[in-house]
Amino acid sequence: MAPITIEFSLNTGDRDFKEETVALSSPEELFEYVAAGGGCESMPDDVDEIQLVFLSPEHPNTLNPVADIRGTLQLGIVFLTGPLAEILQTVEEIIDKAGRGELSEAFLTVIGAKEK
Repeated sequence: MAPITIEFSLNTGDRDFKEETVALSSPEELFEYVAAGGGCESMPDDVDEIQLVFLSPEHPNTLNPVADIRGTLQLGIVFLTGPLAEILQTVEEIIDKAGRGELSEAFLTVIGAKEK
């Protein structure tokens, strides 16, 4: 998985601004961040949008160029943006870890899997 940038955006009235950006270098770091006890639990309640931005792979996929097409998937207020293969891999891990109870209540809430 390519490096990931997480951007937390707040909206106050008619102004949007970024509150915090977290750079992660591996899927392990991402899932440590969204696990119970991870940094995700300290995000403010007034976050309106979270962007998970995946960088394009260093080497293009020559066997299946569709894998590198950039797209966006929305889960609650979380937007995953990047190559389709990266988004798919991440969502499969989110589903698996949610099923095993390995994700924080805060993350489950922002992706719409749990009520506030």
